[in-house]
This record gives sequence, structure tokens and C-alpha cells, in this order.
Amino acid sequence: MSGAYGRVLVVDDNKVIRQLIRVNLELEGFEVVTAADGVECLDLVHEVCPDVITLDVVMPRLDGIQTAARLRADPRTGHLPVAVISACTPPDADSGSAVGVDAFLAKPFEPSELVRMVRRLLHREDPEPFEGRHGAGTAGSAAG
Repeated sequence: MSGAYGRVLVVDDNKVIRQLIRVNLELEGFEVVTAADGVECLDLVHEVCPDVITLDVVMPRLDGIQTAARLRADPRTGHLPVAVISACTPPDADSGSAVGVDAFLAKPFEPSELVRMVRRLLHREDPEPFEGRHGAGTAGSAAG
């Protein structure tokens, strides 16, 4: 079943975080497909044709920044909105910006911030950098 508001590919090595993001987006009408790391993301992206991709930074095999760079380098995926959802540091954010990441959401985050960011990316509105950075959210408190 295709989501009413679009399809999101959620990439995170932490199963609990993947489920948390999935549930929050599905409750808002999105279809969600998940991957455990960047390699799995690159294997799935052409099959699932997502409207938005979310990436954790620290993952085995291929991290989120490298995955974003590969997505941007491929003409078939270079146009897709990509967001980093991670407990990322300023150097991670700089690296993400350098490879063309569209938005950042810091862990821990509020579910409403996640939904708002994904909606903005779907509508190609300018996302605010580092959403959730000042929030006191409890969702996704695991580092990564």
C-alpha cells in the first residue's frame, strides 16, 4: 500500500530507532521502507523509489555521509531529498552539507519535528538546519 503522503526510506543501524521513525511517519500517512545501513539503502533505493531518504550518520559498512554522497553522485537519485537524523557533531553536519544533505534532525528528537521535516522535504520548502537541537525530546535518545 502506497502512503497517502509519500514514501520514506529510513536508514539507521539501530532497529529501535528505525521502528520509532517508521511508526511516527506511518501514523501521519507515510509509507515507510527501512534499511539497516548505507549498503542496504543503495541496494533498495531503485526498487522502492522513495520520495525522501533519512540517514543516520554512524552505521556499519557505509555511513550516512558516504551514502548521501553516493546518492547525490547517481543521476537516478541525485534529486531525492536526503535528511540526516543523528546525534551528529558540527563536523558531521559540515560533511553532510558538503555532499548535499538537505536537512538535519538531531537525536533525541520530538516526533512532531520528524514529521514536519519530512513534510517540508516533500514539498521542497527550505528546512531549518539542525531541527530539534534545542528541544528536550526523548524519542531516539540512543547515540548514533
